[in-house]
Amino acid sequence: MEVIPAIDLLDGNCVRLRKGDFNHVTKFHNDPTEQARKWQELGAQRIHLVDLDAAKTGEPKNDKSIKAIVKAVEIPVQIGGGVRNYERASILLDYGVESVIIGTSAIDNPNLVHSITANYPKRVIVGIDVKEGKVATKGWLEESNVEASELVKRFNTSNIKSFIFTDISTDGTLEGPNIDALRQLAQCTHLPLIASGGIASIEDLLSILKLEEEGVTGVIIGRALYDKKIDLKEAIQAIGSKQINDLTDKSSFLA
Repeated sequence: MEVIPAIDLLDGNCVRLRKGDFNHVTKFHNDPTEQARKWQELGAQRIHLVDLDAAKTGEPKNDKSIKAIVKAVEIPVQIGGGVRNYERASILLDYGVESVIIGTSAIDNPNLVHSITANYPKRVIVGIDVKEGKVATKGWLEESNVEASELVKRFNTSNIKSFIFTDISTDGTLEGPNIDALRQLAQCTHLPLIASGGIASIEDLLSILKLEEEGVTGVIIGRALYDKKIDLKEAIQAIGSKQINDLTDKSSFLA
């Protein structure tokens, strides 16, 4: 299971929101490129970027930072926020990002997902951002009538790479992940599922690791890293050690 550090971009800065609220912004770094390099040095195998300006207004304002980050690191970068048409997805992919994350348009215009994956197979991730059981859109500012499981089923047979599930009620709160919702969603798809929201400790990571066999292949961490609740290097080592121990236990049992 991958431990994926998040970088949220707002006005060129690295920030975090609380429960997706643009009125509750905490600025952590004025150089997101330097932050990306730091995560790579600590062992990250992937960077999760979110363009909050584009998510809110649809207008990309952070392309300079996005291009700089992709150029500065050797690991894959995935990005979401305001990817609402083919042209925008194509621009980001041409910058060198590995995958684009589509949330709002997966609901409003599902054909867009299919058209992008037709030319960029396995380079689209569908973002499922849930608030009180319903999928939120437009930077979490609006709520749809679509349930998470329904959205997953729409794209189960498509050529997307994976899903990201974010529980908005826990995002940025350090209150712990929504394990039950993760398990239920993982059982709805054969595609990989990445968890996001509420991660506050290595114990939280290990609780998600138990869902790996059900298809949860990664976990995104934001505020807990910036608040130093979790050390990225230690988290990656803890996940690796637990996986090795589990394999050893299984081998001993089978023997």
